[in-house]
Amino acid sequence: MEARITYFENSGKENTDAVMAIVKTRMQELAINTVIVASYHGFTAEKAVKALGGKRIIVVGGFLEPTDQNLSETFSQGNEKLIREKATILVATHLFSGINRAMRKKFDSSSPGEIAAQTLRMVGIGVKVAIECTVMAADAGLVRTDEEVIAIAGTRSGADTAIVVQPVHSQNFFDLQLKEILCKPRTW
Repeated sequence: MEARITYFENSGKENTDAVMAIVKTRMQELAINTVIVASYHGFTAEKAVKALGGKRIIVVGGFLEPTDQNLSETFSQGNEKLIREKATILVATHLFSGINRAMRKKFDSSSPGEIAAQTLRMVGIGVKVAIECTVMAADAGLVRTDEEVIAIAGTRSGADTAIVVQPVHSQNFFDLQLKEILCKPRTW
């Protein structure tokens, strides 16, 4: 089997429209109906619901530490009404934060979760975030673990990465299968 990977020269928001076009095409080719979108301020979520209409869209807004202030920013750069009408929203603590970060802060040491996160960052920040959001969505019961999904993420804002992935719950993290990298930046 041959597949195409798009490498963006740079990371960032300017790749978002291209990512949505790539995802739309691959969703049709693979008959995938669910897309997971990392979006912390609504920009990418709005782009996804407009570009991928008719598909099941799960928007993951994760935070290191959910507060009233950052929760209010969840839709600050997107049309909240449109996003809520067209997508399922999950706001949760990052998979690689929580207890892992607590151990690092308390004991000044790395945890297995932090090592996994740093390892994934070597492939790309967006790849790490896309995998993280996929597992968060599985843990929340929003995606099944017996079907492939496409996950979209970015390096800082917007989208520059998309992957095809077989979701797992966090307790089975090392059984996760990254099936395809559809696009990612060459530099991040």
